[in-house]
Amino acid sequence: MEIIMKKTHTSAKKKHLSAKTIAVLAMMIALAMIFSYVETLIPINFGIPGVKLGLANLAIVAALYLLGGKQALVISVVRIILSGFLFGNMASIMYSLAGGLLSLAVMVLLTKTNRLSVVTVSITGGICHNIGQIIVAILVVENLKLVYYIPVLLISGFVTGLLIGIVSQLVLPRVKRAFQSV
Repeated sequence: MEIIMKKTHTSAKKKHLSAKTIAVLAMMIALAMIFSYVETLIPINFGIPGVKLGLANLAIVAALYLLGGKQALVISVVRIILSGFLFGNMASIMYSLAGGLLSLAVMVLLTKTNRLSVVTVSITGGICHNIGQIIVAILVVENLKLVYYIPVLLISGFVTGLLIGIVSQLVLPRVKRAFQSV
């Protein structure tokens, strides 16, 4: 019985997050929230429903490369839910979760190959985010004709993913150095 207790206690320790990890997660969530808020202030109207820059994805891409997929998932989900309640509604939470989860899942898989650049991973994430949202939209409105909207979303996902990827590629080396010094 004592051996079982020791094994259980040891495995419980492995799941414990350090104070540093919790602080970094909180900072990344706060940063993603700030980016979400700033995006609401930018008076850019692309004339296409649902298309936006996705500034908060800077924090998600950075978290993916700095902390890993699990932590990026936590940051993404918390950010989507909080941003939805603060700046959107339940529908925006639903669409953002669908896009964010598909996007992150694909980006996690792509980073594991170690063959693609940050920019390529970000572009793919941007495209998958829009695909996840259109899938939910088709299911919600029960209209398959929304498929015609996919080319517009693929282009916008490519462009926004490219922009986020370029900025991420420029910022990540500096942020990695800062993390290593802490």
